[in-house]
Amino acid sequence: MRLKACLIALLLIAFAQKGRSQVLITTTLPDSITYWERTNVVGLDISEIAFVNWSVGGNNSVSVLAKGNFTRKYTRKNINWLNELIIRYGINSQEGQELRKTDDQFQFNSTFGYRRDTVSNWYYSAKFNFNTQFSNGYSYPNTTAEISGPFAPATIFLGVGSEYIRKDLGLTLYLSPLTDKTTLVLNQFLADQGAFGVEAAVKDADGNIITPGKRSRTEVGMLFTGQFKRQVFKNIMLDNRITLYTDYLNSFGNIDVNYQLQLDMTVNEYVKANIGANFIYDDDIKSSEEVAGTVVTGGPKVQLKQTLGVGLSYTF
Repeated sequence: MRLKACLIALLLIAFAQKGRSQVLITTTLPDSITYWERTNVVGLDISEIAFVNWSVGGNNSVSVLAKGNFTRKYTRKNINWLNELIIRYGINSQEGQELRKTDDQFQFNSTFGYRRDTVSNWYYSAKFNFNTQFSNGYSYPNTTAEISGPFAPATIFLGVGSEYIRKDLGLTLYLSPLTDKTTLVLNQFLADQGAFGVEAAVKDADGNIITPGKRSRTEVGMLFTGQFKRQVFKNIMLDNRITLYTDYLNSFGNIDVNYQLQLDMTVNEYVKANIGANFIYDDDIKSSEEVAGTVVTGGPKVQLKQTLGVGLSYTF
Protein backbone atom coordinates (compact mmCIF):
# COMPACT_ATOMS: atom_id res chain seq x y z
CA MET A 1 0.00 0.00 0.00
CA ARG A 2 2.85 2.31 0.90
CA LEU A 3 4.62 1.42 -2.37
CA LYS A 4 1.51 2.25 -4.36
CA ALA A 5 1.15 5.61 -2.62
CA CYS A 6 4.80 6.46 -3.33
CA LEU A 7 4.41 5.66 -7.03
CA ILE A 8 1.31 7.84 -7.30
CA ALA A 9 3.12 10.73 -5.59
CA LEU A 10 6.11 10.43 -7.95
CA LEU A 11 3.80 10.48 -11.01
CA LEU A 12 1.99 13.61 -9.76
CA ILE A 13 5.32 15.42 -9.19
CA ALA A 14 6.56 14.46 -12.68
CA PHE A 15 3.38 15.72 -14.38
CA ALA A 16 3.49 18.91 -12.34
CA GLN A 17 7.09 19.57 -13.41
CA LYS A 18 6.24 18.83 -17.04
CA GLY A 19 3.25 21.21 -16.98
CA ARG A 20 5.33 23.92 -15.43
CA SER A 21 8.06 23.63 -18.10
CA GLN A 22 5.48 23.73 -20.86
CA VAL A 23 4.04 26.96 -19.48
CA LEU A 24 7.48 28.59 -19.45
CA ILE A 25 8.16 27.61 -23.06
CA THR A 26 4.87 28.80 -24.47
CA THR A 27 5.12 32.23 -22.82
CA THR A 28 8.57 33.00 -24.34
CA LEU A 29 8.07 35.17 -27.46
CA PRO A 30 10.75 36.04 -30.04
CA ASP A 31 11.97 39.64 -30.20
CA SER A 32 10.41 41.75 -32.97
CA ILE A 33 12.72 42.83 -35.80
CA THR A 34 12.54 46.21 -37.55
CA TYR A 35 14.76 47.59 -40.27
CA TRP A 36 13.67 51.21 -39.68
CA GLU A 37 15.59 53.77 -37.65
CA ARG A 38 13.41 56.67 -36.50
CA THR A 39 14.68 59.95 -35.05
CA ASN A 40 12.58 63.00 -34.17
CA VAL A 41 14.18 66.19 -32.83
CA VAL A 42 12.17 69.32 -32.02
CA GLY A 43 13.57 72.49 -30.54
CA LEU A 44 12.76 76.05 -29.52
CA ASP A 45 15.35 78.84 -29.29
CA ILE A 46 14.41 82.06 -27.48
CA SER A 47 16.45 85.24 -27.07
CA GLU A 48 15.29 88.37 -25.26
CA ILE A 49 16.72 91.74 -24.34
CA ALA A 50 15.03 94.42 -22.23
CA PHE A 51 16.09 97.88 -21.03
CA VAL A 52 14.88 99.96 -18.10
CA ASN A 53 16.37 103.45 -17.71
CA TRP A 54 19.39 102.27 -19.70
CA SER A 55 21.57 105.35 -20.18
CA VAL A 56 23.09 104.36 -23.54
CA GLY A 57 19.69 103.44 -25.02
CA GLY A 58 18.40 100.37 -26.83
CA ASN A 59 15.22 98.67 -28.04
CA ASN A 60 13.46 95.83 -26.27
CA SER A 61 13.23 92.73 -28.47
CA VAL A 62 12.23 89.05 -28.40
CA SER A 63 13.21 86.42 -30.97
CA VAL A 64 11.77 82.92 -31.25
CA LEU A 65 12.91 80.11 -33.53
CA ALA A 66 11.01 76.80 -33.78
CA LYS A 67 12.71 73.91 -35.55
CA GLY A 68 12.34 70.22 -36.22
CA ASN A 69 14.34 67.43 -37.82
CA PHE A 70 12.66 64.11 -38.58
CA THR A 71 14.47 61.14 -40.15
CA ARG A 72 13.33 57.70 -41.27
CA LYS A 73 16.07 55.31 -42.41
CA TYR A 74 15.52 51.81 -43.79
CA THR A 75 18.56 49.51 -43.89
CA ARG A 76 18.41 45.86 -44.90
CA LYS A 77 21.08 43.83 -46.68
CA ASN A 78 21.76 45.68 -49.96
CA ILE A 79 19.18 48.44 -49.54
CA ASN A 80 19.63 51.84 -47.91
CA TRP A 81 16.74 54.34 -47.96
CA LEU A 82 17.05 57.65 -46.09
CA ASN A 83 14.21 60.18 -45.67
CA GLU A 84 14.70 63.51 -43.89
CA LEU A 85 12.36 66.42 -43.16
CA ILE A 86 13.83 69.73 -41.92
CA ILE A 87 11.60 72.62 -40.85
CA ARG A 88 12.53 76.00 -39.32
CA TYR A 89 10.56 79.15 -38.65
CA GLY A 90 11.67 82.19 -36.69
CA ILE A 91 10.18 85.60 -35.86
CA ASN A 92 11.42 88.74 -34.15
CA SER A 93 9.45 91.34 -32.23
CA GLN A 94 11.30 94.59 -31.63
CA GLU A 95 10.09 97.75 -29.96
CA GLY A 96 8.99 100.29 -32.54
CA GLN A 97 8.86 97.76 -35.41
CA GLU A 98 6.31 95.32 -36.74
CA LEU A 99 6.74 91.56 -36.38
CA ARG A 100 9.43 90.30 -38.76
CA LYS A 101 10.44 86.88 -40.08
CA THR A 102 14.00 85.81 -39.30
CA ASP A 103 14.11 82.23 -40.62
CA ASP A 104 11.89 80.10 -42.85
CA GLN A 105 12.67 76.66 -44.26
CA PHE A 106 10.85 73.56 -45.42
CA GLN A 107 13.13 70.88 -46.85
CA PHE A 108 12.51 67.20 -47.66
CA ASN A 109 15.24 64.81 -48.81
CA SER A 110 14.86 61.21 -49.92
CA THR A 111 17.67 58.99 -51.22
CA PHE A 112 17.21 55.34 -52.20
CA GLY A 113 20.31 53.21 -52.73
CA TYR A 114 21.03 49.63 -53.80
CA ARG A 115 24.41 47.88 -53.77
CA ARG A 116 25.46 44.56 -55.29
CA ASP A 117 26.79 43.08 -52.04
CA THR A 118 26.84 43.84 -48.33
CA VAL A 119 30.53 44.80 -48.29
CA SER A 120 30.75 47.62 -50.86
CA ASN A 121 30.31 51.27 -49.82
CA TRP A 122 29.03 52.23 -53.31
CA TYR A 123 25.31 52.31 -54.10
CA TYR A 124 23.24 52.83 -57.23
CA SER A 125 21.05 55.69 -56.04
CA ALA A 126 18.07 57.87 -56.84
CA LYS A 127 17.63 61.21 -55.06
CA PHE A 128 14.66 63.52 -54.54
CA ASN A 129 15.00 66.94 -52.90
CA PHE A 130 12.32 69.57 -52.28
CA ASN A 131 12.81 73.07 -50.83
CA THR A 132 10.40 75.92 -50.15
CA GLN A 133 9.18 78.17 -47.31
CA PHE A 134 6.07 78.76 -45.20
CA SER A 135 5.31 82.48 -45.59
CA ASN A 136 6.08 85.59 -47.62
CA GLY A 137 9.43 87.31 -47.34
CA TYR A 138 10.01 91.07 -47.59
CA SER A 139 12.88 93.48 -48.02
CA TYR A 140 12.29 95.27 -44.72
CA PRO A 141 11.14 97.90 -43.93
CA ASN A 142 9.10 97.55 -47.15
CA THR A 143 6.26 95.12 -46.41
CA THR A 144 3.92 96.02 -49.26
CA ALA A 145 5.60 93.96 -52.01
CA GLU A 146 6.80 90.45 -51.24
CA ILE A 147 10.11 89.22 -52.64
CA SER A 148 9.39 85.52 -51.94
CA GLY A 149 6.61 83.29 -50.64
CA PRO A 150 5.32 79.73 -50.30
CA PHE A 151 6.26 77.87 -53.51
CA ALA A 152 7.88 81.08 -54.70
CA PRO A 153 10.38 79.73 -55.04
CA ALA A 154 10.18 75.97 -54.64
CA THR A 155 13.05 73.92 -56.05
CA ILE A 156 12.87 70.22 -56.89
CA PHE A 157 15.83 67.98 -57.70
CA LEU A 158 15.17 64.50 -59.10
CA GLY A 159 17.95 62.34 -60.50
CA VAL A 160 19.86 59.06 -60.56
CA GLY A 161 23.50 58.44 -59.87
CA SER A 162 25.94 56.81 -57.48
CA GLU A 163 26.37 57.27 -53.73
CA TYR A 164 29.34 56.52 -51.47
CA ILE A 165 28.54 55.91 -47.78
CA ARG A 166 31.04 55.49 -44.93
CA LYS A 167 29.11 55.16 -41.67
CA ASP A 168 32.31 54.92 -39.63
CA LEU A 169 33.45 58.33 -40.90
CA GLY A 170 30.02 59.96 -41.04
CA LEU A 171 30.65 60.65 -44.74
CA THR A 172 28.13 60.52 -47.61
CA LEU A 173 28.91 61.57 -51.20
CA TYR A 174 26.45 61.55 -54.11
CA LEU A 175 27.06 62.23 -57.79
CA SER A 176 24.37 62.32 -60.45
CA PRO A 177 25.24 62.95 -64.12
CA LEU A 178 21.52 63.26 -64.92
CA THR A 179 19.39 65.42 -62.63
CA ASP A 180 16.26 67.40 -63.36
CA LYS A 181 15.97 70.72 -61.52
CA THR A 182 12.57 72.39 -61.50
CA THR A 183 12.07 75.88 -60.08
CA LEU A 184 8.50 76.87 -59.26
CA VAL A 185 7.36 80.47 -58.76
CA LEU A 186 3.62 80.12 -58.16
CA ASN A 187 3.24 83.75 -57.11
CA GLN A 188 2.25 85.48 -60.36
CA PHE A 189 3.45 88.88 -59.13
CA LEU A 190 6.97 87.47 -58.73
CA ALA A 191 6.73 85.38 -61.89
CA ASP A 192 5.94 88.51 -63.93
CA GLN A 193 9.16 90.04 -62.60
CA GLY A 194 11.18 87.01 -63.72
CA ALA A 195 12.17 86.20 -60.14
CA PHE A 196 14.40 83.18 -59.41
CA GLY A 197 15.24 82.61 -63.07
CA VAL A 198 11.78 82.10 -64.61
CA GLU A 199 10.85 83.89 -67.82
CA ALA A 200 9.50 87.37 -67.06
CA ALA A 201 6.26 88.82 -68.42
CA VAL A 202 6.18 90.61 -71.76
CA LYS A 203 4.98 94.21 -71.37
CA ASP A 204 4.08 96.99 -73.74
CA ALA A 205 5.54 100.48 -73.70
CA ASP A 206 3.09 101.55 -70.99
CA GLY A 207 4.01 98.64 -68.72
CA ASN A 208 0.86 96.64 -69.37
CA ILE A 209 1.34 92.87 -69.38
CA ILE A 210 0.88 91.27 -72.78
CA THR A 211 2.07 87.76 -71.86
CA PRO A 212 2.23 86.70 -68.18
CA GLY A 213 5.52 85.47 -66.79
CA LYS A 214 6.26 81.76 -66.66
CA ARG A 215 5.68 80.15 -63.29
CA SER A 216 8.23 77.36 -63.66
CA ARG A 217 11.62 76.63 -65.13
CA THR A 218 13.14 73.23 -65.91
CA GLU A 219 16.84 72.45 -66.17
CA VAL A 220 18.81 69.24 -66.74
CA GLY A 221 22.31 69.00 -65.39
CA MET A 222 24.83 67.43 -63.03
CA LEU A 223 24.37 67.31 -59.24
CA PHE A 224 26.90 66.65 -56.49
CA THR A 225 26.03 66.54 -52.80
CA GLY A 226 28.17 65.77 -49.79
CA GLN A 227 27.58 65.44 -46.07
CA PHE A 228 30.08 65.03 -43.25
CA LYS A 229 28.41 64.52 -39.88
CA ARG A 230 30.14 63.25 -36.77
CA GLN A 231 30.98 64.05 -33.17
CA VAL A 232 34.17 66.12 -33.17
CA PHE A 233 34.43 66.71 -29.41
CA LYS A 234 32.52 65.51 -26.39
CA ASN A 235 28.91 66.76 -26.65
CA ILE A 236 29.69 68.61 -29.92
CA MET A 237 28.23 67.42 -33.23
CA LEU A 238 29.42 68.85 -36.56
CA ASP A 239 27.20 68.70 -39.65
CA ASN A 240 28.60 69.89 -43.01
CA ARG A 241 26.48 69.76 -46.18
CA ILE A 242 27.23 70.98 -49.68
CA THR A 243 25.25 70.95 -52.92
CA LEU A 244 26.77 71.77 -56.32
CA TYR A 245 24.72 71.91 -59.52
CA THR A 246 25.42 72.93 -63.11
CA ASP A 247 23.00 72.99 -66.03
CA TYR A 248 23.95 71.31 -69.33
CA LEU A 249 21.84 73.57 -71.56
CA ASN A 250 22.28 77.03 -70.04
CA SER A 251 25.77 78.24 -69.09
CA PHE A 252 27.33 74.82 -68.47
CA GLY A 253 30.12 75.15 -65.91
CA ASN A 254 28.36 77.95 -64.03
CA ILE A 255 27.91 76.20 -60.69
CA ASP A 256 25.14 76.86 -58.18
CA VAL A 257 26.48 76.43 -54.63
CA ASN A 258 24.62 75.76 -51.39
CA TYR A 259 26.83 75.12 -48.34
CA GLN A 260 25.47 74.59 -44.81
CA LEU A 261 27.43 74.33 -41.57
CA GLN A 262 25.80 73.36 -38.27
CA LEU A 263 27.49 72.92 -34.90
CA ASP A 264 25.29 71.49 -32.10
CA MET A 265 26.58 71.64 -28.53
CA THR A 266 24.77 69.65 -25.85
CA VAL A 267 24.50 71.19 -22.39
CA ASN A 268 22.26 68.47 -20.99
CA GLU A 269 19.43 66.22 -22.15
CA TYR A 270 17.11 69.12 -22.96
CA VAL A 271 19.30 72.22 -23.36
CA LYS A 272 21.45 72.75 -26.47
CA ALA A 273 23.38 75.56 -28.11
CA ASN A 274 23.92 75.78 -31.85
CA ILE A 275 25.92 77.78 -34.37
CA GLY A 276 25.03 77.70 -38.05
CA ALA A 277 25.93 79.29 -41.37
CA ASN A 278 24.48 78.97 -44.86
CA PHE A 279 26.25 80.20 -48.03
CA ILE A 280 24.33 80.31 -51.34
CA TYR A 281 25.34 81.39 -54.81
CA ASP A 282 22.85 80.99 -57.67
CA ASP A 283 23.32 82.81 -60.96
CA ASP A 284 19.55 82.83 -61.49
CA ILE A 285 18.86 84.78 -58.28
CA LYS A 286 19.49 88.47 -58.88
CA SER A 287 20.26 90.92 -56.09
CA SER A 288 18.15 93.98 -55.39
CA GLU A 289 18.61 97.12 -53.36
CA GLU A 290 16.68 100.30 -52.76
CA VAL A 291 18.27 103.44 -54.22
CA ALA A 292 16.55 106.81 -53.69
CA GLY A 293 13.26 105.08 -53.01
CA THR A 294 13.49 102.86 -56.11
CA VAL A 295 14.26 99.12 -56.07
CA VAL A 296 17.18 98.43 -58.43
CA THR A 297 17.95 94.91 -59.65
CA GLY A 298 21.61 93.92 -59.90
CA GLY A 299 23.61 90.80 -60.65
CA PRO A 300 23.83 87.65 -58.52
CA LYS A 301 25.72 87.87 -55.23
CA VAL A 302 26.87 85.49 -52.52
CA GLN A 303 24.11 85.06 -49.94
CA LEU A 304 24.98 84.44 -46.28
CA LYS A 305 22.82 83.51 -43.30
CA GLN A 306 24.37 83.07 -39.83
CA THR A 307 22.59 81.77 -36.73
CA LEU A 308 23.46 81.46 -33.05
CA GLY A 309 20.99 80.10 -30.55
CA VAL A 310 20.49 78.49 -27.15
CA GLY A 311 17.25 76.75 -26.32
CA LEU A 312 15.31 73.61 -25.55
CA SER A 313 15.60 70.44 -27.60
CA TYR A 314 13.73 67.15 -27.26
CA THR A 315 14.55 63.89 -29.04
CA PHE A 316 12.06 61.04 -29.31
